[in-house]
Amino acid sequence: MTPDAPSLEPKAPAAGDPALPGLAAWHAGWAVAVAVLALGLRWLGGEGGPAFWGLLASAVPGLMGLTLLWRDGQGHRLLILGVWTAAAVVAALLGGGLGGDLAGLMVMPVAAGLSLGGGRGFGARLAALGAAGSALAVIVGLGAAVYGVSPDPSPLVAAGAGLIALSAFVLSLRLGWRAREVRLSSARGGVRRAEAVLAGQPGLTLILDPAGKPLAAYGAAPAALPIEPLFEGGLFAAVHAPDRTAVVAAIDRALTGTAATVRFAPRAALDRRVTLLLRRFDDPGASGPRLIVQAFETTADHAREVALDAARAEAEAQNRAKSRFLANMSHELRTPLNAVLGFADIMRQRLFGPLPDRYADYAASIHEAGAHLLDLINDVLDVSKIEAQKYQLTPEVLDARDPVAAAMALVRPLADDKGVSLTGVLPPEPLTVTADRRALKQMALNLLSNAVKFTPPEGSVTVTLGAIGPYLELVVADTGSGIAPEDLKRLGRPFEQAGDGDQRARGTGLGLSLVRSLAELHGGRLTLDSTLGEGTAATVRLPVAAPVSAPAPDGGAEIIPMPSRG
Repeated sequence: MTPDAPSLEPKAPAAGDPALPGLAAWHAGWAVAVAVLALGLRWLGGEGGPAFWGLLASAVPGLMGLTLLWRDGQGHRLLILGVWTAAAVVAALLGGGLGGDLAGLMVMPVAAGLSLGGGRGFGARLAALGAAGSALAVIVGLGAAVYGVSPDPSPLVAAGAGLIALSAFVLSLRLGWRAREVRLSSARGGVRRAEAVLAGQPGLTLILDPAGKPLAAYGAAPAALPIEPLFEGGLFAAVHAPDRTAVVAAIDRALTGTAATVRFAPRAALDRRVTLLLRRFDDPGASGPRLIVQAFETTADHAREVALDAARAEAEAQNRAKSRFLANMSHELRTPLNAVLGFADIMRQRLFGPLPDRYADYAASIHEAGAHLLDLINDVLDVSKIEAQKYQLTPEVLDARDPVAAAMALVRPLADDKGVSLTGVLPPEPLTVTADRRALKQMALNLLSNAVKFTPPEGSVTVTLGAIGPYLELVVADTGSGIAPEDLKRLGRPFEQAGDGDQRARGTGLGLSLVRSLAELHGGRLTLDSTLGEGTAATVRLPVAAPVSAPAPDGGAEIIPMPSRG
């Protein structure tokens, strides 16, 4: 929607009209004058006659006009004008028509329309309705003169009624003119206030034609965009050449009715930035559309954005360098560590002869610590490769039960040593998937190791493997200590751990991060569901399962031999 052009035309009267006191006084004066004339007629004529009642009827709209002091509005003024018309018609009937004593009162609807309106617009409509009311009274007066009541003429009454009507008509003209002046003065004051607000605003507001030529300017111009060159050469001449395409696109977008924003470097100050907010403005008095444009200097915002971009680029470069360093160091550490593990295993197994028991225990400890260190180095290497986007999956068609069963076999000795029950719920039939065998085994092994590590003796760890549509679902649930809700939000990021100091000392925080990354490389995800003090369930869902179905039985239903989750 485009904004409408401002208009100085007076609107319908509203409460608080400065002309109301004078309008109410005009009605009150009319009511008093007509009532005095009617009472004088009654005093002179005894019982009175039709003219007496006609005068009393004419006093009613005067009293009605006093209600404007506490109730005003377009509908109410139309009602008062209707009462004026009715009073003029009654006066025409009871006063003897056009030649009667009250003929002068037929002009009062016109006078009332002028006083109630005062100006163009609604006031002109009231004046036209008042003229129509007087015309109706004249027509009724013609009929009354021929067929109606013909009271005895009274020159005194006719002169009095005519003089009162003439005075009221002259005053109505003055009142209407005064109301018009008041409204025009108020409108001019509103225009001056609007111009003062526009001139005093902190930014620059421009009115542009579609070609970018300024037609008007209000407010304080940015230091990098002075007003005089804008009016001399137009907007495009003030824009740095590489930014003109963006400014033209923003103007075209704004002309279609969509608000647009664009930032550019001024030609006169290339180290600064100015932002334009553009919107279409349809001016009824113009031959085509216009644009309202607000210009603000946003050099500080641009500098902050540049600094943030530089900081982000530097952080990304440092992260890539860190990943490369960890990958290289992991390779360098793994080579001698394999030798340490090999020699420790030889001594542990006494392949070259017997060893004292103490030295054999030392060899077993060296082998255990070295194996733990090798696992850590492998995790760091995998995480570094994933972060450096150098980890390559090797998808193959395989039975998902094989890598999961292999991971369970590796963890079972640890579970038996701790007294933890390890149970697997695997499908009885092959579960065909297309995935990286090593990655699938690594995910299962990491989840199982974590579950056994944080499950107390006499606890249990359950592994469930199945397919739900195209998704392979691996669930590792334990009855361990559980994870607090505030820690769940952090887990899955490298080196993030949960629990107390003793629990943190049992791991490195890389296991879940590696599982999450490997799942995402497969297009899947890792979710954790845990209750503190009751246990944790880790679920990996991968879109790698192949559709497997058995022949339809006699009943026509299809059987999918997949176990449902417990």
